[in-house]
Amino acid sequence: MSSATSNRRDARRNHARLIEEAKRLFTERGIDAPLDELAARAGVGAGTVYRHFANRDALIRELYDSAIAMFHDLGPEIVDAPTGWEAIELFLERLGAWVADTPYLPALMRRVAELDPDYRPGLEFESIIDGIIERAIAEGSLRPDVTSVDLNILTNMLGSLGQFGGATLSYQPRQLRIILDGLRARPGLAPLPGAVPDFGEFHDAAHRRDLP
Repeated sequence: MSSATSNRRDARRNHARLIEEAKRLFTERGIDAPLDELAARAGVGAGTVYRHFANRDALIRELYDSAIAMFHDLGPEIVDAPTGWEAIELFLERLGAWVADTPYLPALMRRVAELDPDYRPGLEFESIIDGIIERAIAEGSLRPDVTSVDLNILTNMLGSLGQFGGATLSYQPRQLRIILDGLRARPGLAPLPGAVPDFGEFHDAAHRRDLP
């Protein structure tokens, strides 16, 4: 093996370790935690951190992009579920668990919106979510007044358990079942009150793009 090949392999290994340790560190201490601590946790020098990420913003942007990639990876499993209702269940279960495991996500979203207000890759998922909703409504399993924004809000509600950590995460299956029972179509349902914003408005609100 050439020294160049070995160096590239070491660099990839260090990069992956830094990403994983950054997730743990930001979970514990927030996205402004010292990068020197990140280096110590990853077992590398501070210079190595900055060789991989020019600054904190570059690290934050990569973590955000990895979150978008995760949605892409989950998409086929959800879309290809045998029924529309199963797709709804998978969406809430998988994404709710991921949000719970990523308590620094709201701060990450806001920071990326500050860094690059025109960067809005999350909007590309609107059609996917609309598709599984339309499918579930057409088969008669989902109440007909549910929107893609409703599913996103419910996902965030499930994921909020991650802010408390520890044993609270074990409550998620119970809360998921309550939510799913509320989403099921059945006779005699009262219409949902109020209106929800469109997907783009909700996306921007979640990233706090509407704030100065």
